[in-house]
Amino acid sequence: MSDSHSHASPSKHVVTPLELFFDLVFVFALTQVTTLMADDLTWLGLLRGFAVLAVVWWAWGGYTWLTNSIQIDDDIASRLVMLVAMAAMLLVGLSAPAAFGTYSILFGVAYLVVRLLHVGLYAITTRSDPDVFSAVLKLAPGFVAAPVLIMVAGFVPEGPWRAVLWLVAIVIDFGSPLVAGPGGWRIDAGHFAERYGLIIIIALGESIVALGVAAAGETLSAGVIVAATLGVIVISAMWWLYFDVVSLVAERRLEAVSGTARTTMARDSYSYIHLFFVWGIVLVALGLKKTLLNIDEPLKAVADVALFGGFAVYLLAHVAFRLRNIHTLNLQRLVVAIVAICLIPVGLVVSSLTSLVLLTALIVGLVMFEAWHFKDNRHAIRQHEAQ
Repeated sequence: MSDSHSHASPSKHVVTPLELFFDLVFVFALTQVTTLMADDLTWLGLLRGFAVLAVVWWAWGGYTWLTNSIQIDDDIASRLVMLVAMAAMLLVGLSAPAAFGTYSILFGVAYLVVRLLHVGLYAITTRSDPDVFSAVLKLAPGFVAAPVLIMVAGFVPEGPWRAVLWLVAIVIDFGSPLVAGPGGWRIDAGHFAERYGLIIIIALGESIVALGVAAAGETLSAGVIVAATLGVIVISAMWWLYFDVVSLVAERRLEAVSGTARTTMARDSYSYIHLFFVWGIVLVALGLKKTLLNIDEPLKAVADVALFGGFAVYLLAHVAFRLRNIHTLNLQRLVVAIVAICLIPVGLVVSSLTSLVLLTALIVGLVMFEAWHFKDNRHAIRQHEAQ
């Protein structure tokens, strides 16, 4: 793999309006994952929510690798395929809350269409590049088999076998890149990091939507107003933790390596670890939604785990992200994640508004500590970005 390909200039490959437009169906799908868990507030509901998020995430990630490889917006036929995939993805989102029940067949068929369009478009558009085309062919069997299994699961009576088929499908999907190996791919680091940064913004935006929808259905008492405001502070602080420094350093690290080292870093840091960034954000959104619905009562166990545990998952994803890229431990975020987990029992006995106050204090405290303690490093990193 040549250096000229590995170090493609971000200025030559910018995120296109089509990519941003395509992401809109995933905003809806993420919202529907929250709806699924909110309607089935059980441990099984959380597992189902994660399973749906995982397959939706893998579909989005596949198209992100595709649009990183080629200028998809230049070709009319490719553009039309992307728009058809959007329509199928909308059906995936619509059926997501009942993906394990009433609409399991619709979900499976629509999802298979999304994935087949992806594999087909990838193969057709990379035929002139033997390295990338060969890499796509290595992944194709797993990337077709997994959605086929999910479709088959839709026809299986609801029960353990349906869950087994979903589990096998997810293992095949996420395991395929590890089996196929990193050879053949070319990553535009700037474009790639920006795309994954945008999906974090989408997930955080979905949290704002979930918070707003929950508040809109309530009487706007002083307590609800306070809870809604604290919710926005929590989501804003989560944005700060990712975009203030982390995203900048990660992009530079990806840009600094080349060849298979860049491919494996992109795969591990973005395709895999970023799933848990989004999962943490979705869980916090669920917790915020349930908090607003009854601010004076303690959160139920699942919602309590979603609120505090979701934030812990988000922080642990940060810890893993830094370990993978920088090979150092983010101690303060690890400690705060542990504190968040320890607050779960407290959330079962205090009012949900009090739980939200505790979470807000914890996350704002972390942001303030890092801003003060690492102010010189932060300034140097952001000054470098401005140059």
